[in-house]
Amino acid sequence: MSASLSSTPVLQVKPLGFPWETMDPFLFCAYHDDAYPKGNAEMGPAASLAGRAIGQDFSRKDGWSMYHGEKVPGFPPHPHRGFETVTIVRKGLIDHSDSLGATARFGGGDVQWLTAGKGIVHAEMFPLLDQTQDNPLELFQIWLNLPARSKMSDPHFTMFWSQDIPRLTATDEAGRNTEVAVIAGRLQDAGAPLPPPPDSWAAQADADVAIWTVRMAPGARWTLPAAAGAGTRRQLYFFKGAQVQIGDRAISSPSAVELRADAAVELINGEVEGEFLLLQGKPIAEPVAQYGPFVMNTQAEIAQTMAEYRRTQFGGWSFNSDTPVHGRDPARFAVHPGGREERPAGQSPAS
Repeated sequence: MSASLSSTPVLQVKPLGFPWETMDPFLFCAYHDDAYPKGNAEMGPAASLAGRAIGQDFSRKDGWSMYHGEKVPGFPPHPHRGFETVTIVRKGLIDHSDSLGATARFGGGDVQWLTAGKGIVHAEMFPLLDQTQDNPLELFQIWLNLPARSKMSDPHFTMFWSQDIPRLTATDEAGRNTEVAVIAGRLQDAGAPLPPPPDSWAAQADADVAIWTVRMAPGARWTLPAAAGAGTRRQLYFFKGAQVQIGDRAISSPSAVELRADAAVELINGEVEGEFLLLQGKPIAEPVAQYGPFVMNTQAEIAQTMAEYRRTQFGGWSFNSDTPVHGRDPARFAVHPGGREERPAGQSPAS
């Protein structure tokens, strides 16, 4: 079938749930949009926690959840093996700590790409630093599978600071803008792509992995270009907005839209700003055996993983707290295993 705008590009439309369903090579995407209130002295919410299942609060009561946190919202130490997490923080901050001794604070458009590989334990806490006004948090966490040959690679994380992420602003004939942030993959005129971690499926030249966020002004038109690789699969998540026309389909509710990857498709946004997440890639096409935070190829490997985790704790936990947050200074940073420190270029102490 030829790749043309005249062919129907929409293969399937599904409503969005939690987490979002994805296609190989992705495992799922969790979208968190929490309207946290003012913070208290412990960097938790200055609000009653009554009526919440503390330690397992996904209630969205009052527009936010504590998740597995007890005083500070977030996800205390938990293990991973056999895949990667790509965490895109659009609003708010995440405090990362892990069993390799690394720490980070990131947010405001920053991305952390973590290869769990043969095993890591990490915490992801959401410190509410502002004690005078609300602390909104918005993020995606995308689980990207690893091929069998890379599942036991060394753990590794990469920081993509917001100002370093390639971006494209496209203006249509009516002067309406579409803005695209390119976390993975290549988009013409967006600048050179950022290198994914070395053992990632995205590091394979023919894997055609793309992770983009798209923001369209009211009424904007933009043509999503065809993918580069044969055999690529593509999903577009419409998660904010009133309506969008995707090819020949009008969509008016939050939806996961599977698209033909070999076809360009025109997007025509409705009367309010629209936002999208694009995930695409060539499938790894290997068996998937998953048990919670472990993703391997066979049940025998899952059993081995659980035994190893019980024995080694994937390096153990060296922090004094099981819900570590990194103080009240909002400055973003990353300290890698071995002590190498990095910060966003040009960051002032109050940024």
